[in-house]
Amino acid sequence: MNASTATALFDDFIRYATDRHLPIEGLAVADERSILAEHHFTHDKPRSIYSHTKSYVSTAIGIAVGEGALRLDDTLADVFAAHLPDDADPGLAGVTLHDLLTMSSGFDGDFLMIAGRRAGEGCPDYLRYMLSKPVRVTPGTAFHYSSADTYLAGRMLEERTGMRLGEYLWRHVFDPLGQGWPVWEHDPQGHALGGSSIEMRLADMLRIAQVFLNGGVWAPTGRRIVDADWVERATSRQIDTPVQDDDGWSCGYGYQWWMSPYPHAYRADGAFGQISTVLPDQGLVVAIQCPEENDGWAVTVRHELHERLMLPLVAA
Repeated sequence: MNASTATALFDDFIRYATDRHLPIEGLAVADERSILAEHHFTHDKPRSIYSHTKSYVSTAIGIAVGEGALRLDDTLADVFAAHLPDDADPGLAGVTLHDLLTMSSGFDGDFLMIAGRRAGEGCPDYLRYMLSKPVRVTPGTAFHYSSADTYLAGRMLEERTGMRLGEYLWRHVFDPLGQGWPVWEHDPQGHALGGSSIEMRLADMLRIAQVFLNGGVWAPTGRRIVDADWVERATSRQIDTPVQDDDGWSCGYGYQWWMSPYPHAYRADGAFGQISTVLPDQGLVVAIQCPEENDGWAVTVRHELHERLMLPLVAA
């Protein structure tokens, strides 16, 4: 898409959002190399990107798979054989890395989510806590969103690489993309919480989407971050997701990336509207950060952004 067209549509939306006091903190549109337009309604600072974090962890997993340290058919029982409780469910032998990445582990519960973590769920040993859970549904057959699945995938990476997840991402993603060392919530034993809570500014948050838009290469330096094959796998529909309120937003799930309701589009998606959407056909990334104080994203912003920016960009 012509950059001037994208920025004109962006500017129109900013005027509309300002006039109607939409609850947005920041918005940007970028191509694979640079930010074409960016606007902040509040002070720009690092803030939690919630489950947008999952797409960064997926990238780390993809790099480890490319290096041969992990395989998609590795199971919890195999990787954590030395950590299994005596009464571990035999079903753990059927839970693969693929199942964790597609939120289809079979634990059939939303574990280690924000409210649970704040109340002390899983303390002090998140890994033992999850390895003690029963596998209630055949792994790989049903989508059930849970930050614990991402946490376990991250712990698998640590177990097989001998490196903490944060350090691995620093070496392979954060440092090459010039993102610095972000604040990140960790568990009581010091393991990064793979499923949530990296803190980033808007311009840093969207860089992983720029990498994926460019087939796994960070365009400003020409450095390959992750294999193109992983980009294709991670951003393809791997499993169906339940339709909620028939809003068109539940389009399926890849490897810690959501499918989006535009041609070939996908997104990294965090609570309250911390989202980077990749529009491959247009060669664009649209990223937004919204306030945590209320869920204006779900009530208002998502609809307005869809109708007044995303659809015009797709149609242009």
